[in-house]
Amino acid sequence: MELELRHLRIMCAIAELGSITKAANTLGMAQPALTAQLKRIERTLGGKLFLRDHTGTRPTALGLLVLDRAKMVLPAVSSLHDEAARLAQHAGTGEPVTLRLGSATGPMLGALLQRLGTTHPDIHVATHTSWSANQLAEMTAEGALDFAFVGVCGDASPPPEPGVRWRTLAHHPVFVLMSARDERAQHNEVELAALADERWCATPGDGCFGDCFASACARSGFTPRSLYETDVLTCIEMVESGHAVVLCQPLFHEIPGIVAVPIAGNPLSWKNLVGWSERGEMGPFAAEMIALSRAVYGELIDRRPTYSKYLELNPGYGVDYTDAGVR
Repeated sequence: MELELRHLRIMCAIAELGSITKAANTLGMAQPALTAQLKRIERTLGGKLFLRDHTGTRPTALGLLVLDRAKMVLPAVSSLHDEAARLAQHAGTGEPVTLRLGSATGPMLGALLQRLGTTHPDIHVATHTSWSANQLAEMTAEGALDFAFVGVCGDASPPPEPGVRWRTLAHHPVFVLMSARDERAQHNEVELAALADERWCATPGDGCFGDCFASACARSGFTPRSLYETDVLTCIEMVESGHAVVLCQPLFHEIPGIVAVPIAGNPLSWKNLVGWSERGEMGPFAAEMIALSRAVYGELIDRRPTYSKYLELNPGYGVDYTDAGVR
């Protein structure tokens, strides 16, 4: 069973009311049917979501995690519905076209918005950000997004969402953010094995990156102490304090006191993609969006002199100008 929005709403109702019986009444369901649905959701997610005792029903640690995500997803979907209703109501009135972009690739979204504002000032752009490439691909397939910008590990395939076409925009090695006070950060590159005793941080994401990182460490002869998945600000704080190093794209915005260092031998890489629905109204705009996005990546590389110099010695990386797409 695939997790659906209605499942998240069921969980939120149970958590808010503290009772499966009360949640069933509110949702207009029979209590046995809601209990059976909850069991199916738990099987899908791999564990108990709620505990029941004499005080009522309360979420487990897994339940709290799912509820936290639901509180982000459900309002975003509601906003999308409101936007769609507004556009449908005013269709044909001459209002600006709305371009809906979803992104899980932080470095380029801001620059792309600036470029679109210059080249298409008549287009209104609505954005949705998510750590999940799978979620963005699903939203694109369902017509909730016109374009999705995602990243996948190395040579991995994009999310296999039916009806969504993909094009590669850029391919980058994975660098490591280190404190400028660290002597190893002063070198042109750092051996992965030299970081064996470090704690690691990265921003969240789905896909195989965590497994690929563990495999790269194993090939270098060690098991990483930990890999914390957290937000960008926490990653930066961990590096600044010297408590961790952070896996990052080489386009990461330069910050005083922090250095992005190549990993010797490029054991990890990251591919940036754009996807769009074959049935979407913005399909004819795809060629221009690809060209604009590649231009943005090129400009970002030009602003990173360390990475630009790196690409001179590693020509297999950088912006991908080929026209071969992936399905």
